[in-house]
Amino acid sequence: MPVGRILTTVVLGLLLSACNIIRLDMNFTDDRRYENRILNQQQDSFADVDPMALNQEIIDYIEAHVRNRSSATRIVDQLQRLLFDPEFLNIEYDEQVTRTAIATFEDRRGNCLSVVNLYIAMARHFGVDARFQTVKVRPNWDRRGEMLVLSQHINAIGRLSQNTLYVVDFTPEITLQQLTASTIDDREARALYFNNLGVEALIVNDYETAQAYFRNALYLDPDLSIAWNNIATSFSRMNEKDIAEYAYRKAYSLDRSNATAINNLVKYYNNIGDIETAQRYSKAIERFNNSNPYYHYTQGNIAYADGNYELARDNYQRAIERKNSEPDFYLALGKTYEQLGNAEEATRMVDVARLIVLTMGDIYLPSRNKMRVVDEKSILRPTSAGISIETKR
Repeated sequence: MPVGRILTTVVLGLLLSACNIIRLDMNFTDDRRYENRILNQQQDSFADVDPMALNQEIIDYIEAHVRNRSSATRIVDQLQRLLFDPEFLNIEYDEQVTRTAIATFEDRRGNCLSVVNLYIAMARHFGVDARFQTVKVRPNWDRRGEMLVLSQHINAIGRLSQNTLYVVDFTPEITLQQLTASTIDDREARALYFNNLGVEALIVNDYETAQAYFRNALYLDPDLSIAWNNIATSFSRMNEKDIAEYAYRKAYSLDRSNATAINNLVKYYNNIGDIETAQRYSKAIERFNNSNPYYHYTQGNIAYADGNYELARDNYQRAIERKNSEPDFYLALGKTYEQLGNAEEATRMVDVARLIVLTMGDIYLPSRNKMRVVDEKSILRPTSAGISIETKR
């Protein structure tokens, strides 16, 4: 199931969890020399780019199809049908490119940040309350060249009445998300948009463009930890090691759950020969990773892709030991047993996955209805959502 695209660059797969903190005394203090080199702009460098702008074609389209405007609930329901039903826009998930609202409408494709841009703009056109909400859900990793890209999630939230909120989402995991969700303002969402563009440029080794986008993200939100991590990766790729180290440390100082920055520091200190510091950070990461089922799942996926099925099996089993209610773990282990020639165990793993899906259908079964009403007393916790990149060893 696709997860909303807010990207961060990482060394090896790590879940950024609200309940996991890496305890390290880094004695970090801001250094104006580095800060001035990184935060070196006085205005939005892409002021002409509006990710949520609607053109006349979109306005005409929604005006023609949203006929019942008697309540916010009816408008929200009609908008989600316009976005996803086959007889209307039928927007499909596309993880490769972060688009503006207009581009998402024109291409009929987008990742979650792209689609949320379009949805919120549409909703606000009709006067419906709609805001961005970052969510920590199951992480989604994929390998792109020399990088692992971690995608986190974003959706839309709004108020239907004094006592009722709604969430519009594009994955079926809404029932879990309110425990790890936080609304963000438009400026922070704009920062995430340019952070994503920076990661996409970084993936194709366009470092100057990547830095321009990351700087703009940090101009908009100087406390965006994932953007500090990502711009550090760009400096590292350009062999500016000192400033890369500073930016990685800054990323961690802003978010003590940002294990990606620590992982990247481990690689940095190993590369410069500071083995003692690297080992100290590596031990903290090892403890963090060992308790994280999705880390082991990611390692299993990497081993499977490399054809090392015994190692993949061991990693999937470790993931299940740490979280035995995730059907994807059993499905992956089943595929691995098939490759190992153990048909009986492969079938058993698939059966377990199916049982979990049936038992937890509200979480795992997709629905055409992307809008849910939620209790306004739902617990909301601060999170950071975005694309982040970890470099490979």
